[in-house]
Amino acid sequence: MKVQLLMLAVLMLGGCGTVQTVAFSDQKAAQSLRDNKTYCGAVPRIYSGVTYDFCMLNAELKEGVDAFDYKNANPGLLIDAAASGILDTFLLPYTIYKQGADGSIIIE
Repeated sequence: MKVQLLMLAVLMLGGCGTVQTVAFSDQKAAQSLRDNKTYCGAVPRIYSGVTYDFCMLNAELKEGVDAFDYKNANPGLLIDAAASGILDTFLLPYTIYKQGADGSIIIE
């Protein structure tokens, strides 16, 4: 049972905004945001997971999705934004250093 929970946690973290922006390459994070047609031009490294999630919320609607239908909300993304906020806080010393050294993740 513990192994299954660990595997589930690893799979869920793969889609986490913080993991996308801190653990993977800048190009992969930027490509993911471009593929989802977000309107963000750059993602700062400080609290990058939360910013990544809000950029995903601010993406173009997919074809056939009614913007005014409350059933189209994505609660999983909002839960991920909260989890990313906690993880981003723990990673703050590292992301502050990376922001100074490398700057923001440029999307466009």
